[in-house]
Amino acid sequence: MYALLSLLLVAAQAAQGEARSLASIRGVVEVRLDLPPAAPRPSVNEIGAPARHDVPDRRRSVVYFETAPQGAFEDHERPRASLDQKNESFVPYVLAVMTGTTVDFPNRDRTFHNVFSLSKAQRFDLGRYAAGRFKSVRFDHAGVVRVFCDIHSHMNAFILVFAHRFFAATDESGAYRIDNVPPGTYNLAVWTDGRMRAVRSVRVGEDGGNVTQDFVVE
Repeated sequence: MYALLSLLLVAAQAAQGEARSLASIRGVVEVRLDLPPAAPRPSVNEIGAPARHDVPDRRRSVVYFETAPQGAFEDHERPRASLDQKNESFVPYVLAVMTGTTVDFPNRDRTFHNVFSLSKAQRFDLGRYAAGRFKSVRFDHAGVVRVFCDIHSHMNAFILVFAHRFFAATDESGAYRIDNVPPGTYNLAVWTDGRMRAVRSVRVGEDGGNVTQDFVVE
């Protein structure tokens, strides 16, 4: 019995030591880009129609590891995500998820929508559906998915699908945080409005803690 208790104590101490070695990488992405208005997809349905839709927040970014550490591809629970259709806009403008995640597309407007994508990573067409309804898509392949509405040409958004869990979207202030990062040196990239904008090398020490890495996108 004493030997068993000793083994359990050693295992618990090892687990605590491993937990302490994990780090959080956080910072702020400052977007200084002069973003021109997004060109709408051509549509005969909206010729002469007044602009009454919300303007998407195109300064939101996604920060991610270019190469994930060992163990990043183990099975993890995939919570459902949502890309809303509200005021004739997709909210959020950029959504970041892991492979295997199911994304809901709820229609919160008073008009019909038809969500689709012709992207190589995921092609789909949900067809027209009314207010109060939603349809879903499971994203099984990593890549960038551009999303449109077949009825409203000005509606567009991005879904970034990652094969690992080391990524984070910025909040309204530009802040991001990636937790549970093991020791090592990583290339940290930032994606903003359609493409990767910068890469920085960050090092997480054996003692873990917090690592700060800010970006300026201009």
